[in-house]
Amino acid sequence: MKLLTLDCVQKAAKRLEGIISYHPLAYAPRLSKIANAQVFLKKENLQLTGAFKIRGAFNKIATLKEYDQTNGTDILSQGVVCASAGNHAQGVAYAAQYFQCKAVIVMPESTPLLKVMGTKAMGAEVVLAGNNYDESYIYARNLAKERELTFIHPFADSEVIAGQGSIALEMIQEEALDIVVVPIGGGGLISGIASAYKILSPNTKIVGVNAKGANAMKTSFYQKKIQNSQSVRTIADGIAVRDVNQSVFECILEGVDCIVEVDDEEIASAILFLLESQKLVVEGAGAAPVAALMHHKLDLDPQLKVGAIISGGNIDVTMLNTIIEKALLKSDRKMKFQVILVDKPGSLQKLTELLTQEGANIVFINYSRVSAKLEYGDAIVELALEIKGKEHKESIHRMMLECGYKFYETH
Repeated sequence: MKLLTLDCVQKAAKRLEGIISYHPLAYAPRLSKIANAQVFLKKENLQLTGAFKIRGAFNKIATLKEYDQTNGTDILSQGVVCASAGNHAQGVAYAAQYFQCKAVIVMPESTPLLKVMGTKAMGAEVVLAGNNYDESYIYARNLAKERELTFIHPFADSEVIAGQGSIALEMIQEEALDIVVVPIGGGGLISGIASAYKILSPNTKIVGVNAKGANAMKTSFYQKKIQNSQSVRTIADGIAVRDVNQSVFECILEGVDCIVEVDDEEIASAILFLLESQKLVVEGAGAAPVAALMHHKLDLDPQLKVGAIISGGNIDVTMLNTIIEKALLKSDRKMKFQVILVDKPGSLQKLTELLTQEGANIVFINYSRVSAKLEYGDAIVELALEIKGKEHKESIHRMMLECGYKFYETH
């Protein structure tokens, strides 16, 4: 597959009028300072379904509807089916509901509940099958044959890619960007972005971002040959794709300038940064471009204008809570530790009074006498404190040591 024609992307943009919410590029001053460049965010997490995927899914089903009307066929009568980690699922479900056809969505068993419920709420039948996208894909393909459903591929389809490329048309109209940073899972989004940019703004560099735990596309890109992964593991479930599609790979080789990778710790830090500084709830895949900028995966300078596509915001609340908790510990805004006390009246009160004098706020406490590690007559206390940074933490450490407490930090 080659990069798409501009006409193909423009027709997709026309079909999406009135369906897609337009969110202009937003300058991000704090991120710009960290990245050492002028950074603009494209907030696709604010779309109706919480992600950019509605663009490609809607465009594909709209073209099927047009084909039926033009040729007197009834392709959509049996319904459609897709495999998805969640965002494509909701896009297909919405489009199917709009065009009044049945939708069956196959999702990995580990898909966050938020995405499952969001898909069901749009009237789709959800089937949980497989440990990752690629296993769900095989199941969905078989289901398409059994039920005679039309399969809507999440990325290896020219009409899906064209829908995603409509994002680039909006960005090009707003800013003359030097670099556009795009998350890569299957590669449909970056293929659509590259298709438009290589025609309308050929000097703009297109940079892909892989998750380290699902980096088959990056490995393949630099070896110029498909290298599939044995398995994938990343908090960025939207880009957790194990196998590289040949036709999309050809597009990426033609239109992408470089691919970088970020690990889960870097992605988590970007999620928290966007939540705190931009007031944006963003999923792992959507945060990947910001993670690449925050952790200096690109050689930038203050004169460069960089666009980062925030592809989605459908993050599971449990995952978000875990990320926040870990980030607070790493940034010394929270502290957890265990301490051995003599099990007698007043021991715990004395400890809490000392912590209060240090200005620490106790948010969790657990007292136990039965640990096998304890000597008879001792108790172990687990505490979680809200603290005010590294210096405050060191001050608490000194106080505990000076008062003779045996303690160790936990995470």
